[in-house]
Amino acid sequence: MKKYLAELVGTFVLVFIGCGSAVIAGDPVGFLGIAFAFGISVLAMVYAIGPISGCHINPAITVSMLVAGKMNTKDAIGYVIFQIIGAILGSGALFLIASGLAGYDLAINGLGENGFGEGSPMGYDMQSAFIAEVLLTAVFLVVVFGATHKKANVKFAGLAIGLALTMIHIVGIPITGTSVNPARSIGPALFVQGLALSQLWLFVVAPLLGGILGALIWKGMKVEG
Repeated sequence: MKKYLAELVGTFVLVFIGCGSAVIAGDPVGFLGIAFAFGISVLAMVYAIGPISGCHINPAITVSMLVAGKMNTKDAIGYVIFQIIGAILGSGALFLIASGLAGYDLAINGLGENGFGEGSPMGYDMQSAFIAEVLLTAVFLVVVFGATHKKANVKFAGLAIGLALTMIHIVGIPITGTSVNPARSIGPALFVQGLALSQLWLFVVAPLLGGILGALIWKGMKVEG
């Protein structure tokens, strides 16, 4: 249960700070600032809860670890459930704060939800969004596997993973707002509803496929451990 609660807390922080940077500070910091907010959130959580749960805070990572044989099914299910709960709580907290600003409108300003087509920050279509989410998630997972490998200097794992997520967001934000994490997408979509909820399937399916692809790539490299 300590591991599950750690995943809840970590995912809460990721969504609250990452999506919060888009909703509250988006105009001043721009895409680059939002990218760093997500990356720094993960970096901080790796060192905060990594010793407890490994700091997945992302169902795509959990499923990837399951495919790679690095965790059992029971823990994987528990991780995913608590990650989603954490994302919902983080989105709820962000909504409570954002709604305190005069003129804030959930339907207009949103909660940092993901989307394609009309929901894409730059108007990218469904095909572009799907391909991007699969590939960006796969790249992220290869970094996670490498940074946490027994032959790597694990003291720097958080830095490598955080910077990798930042890198991914720099490319992905204009396309979809960047998910690479089903829980991160589920939380805001449940509050925003409408288009965000109708498009949510892509941000569950594509990152999970990307996570599996990342595990297969890592296993294909025949790296021991």
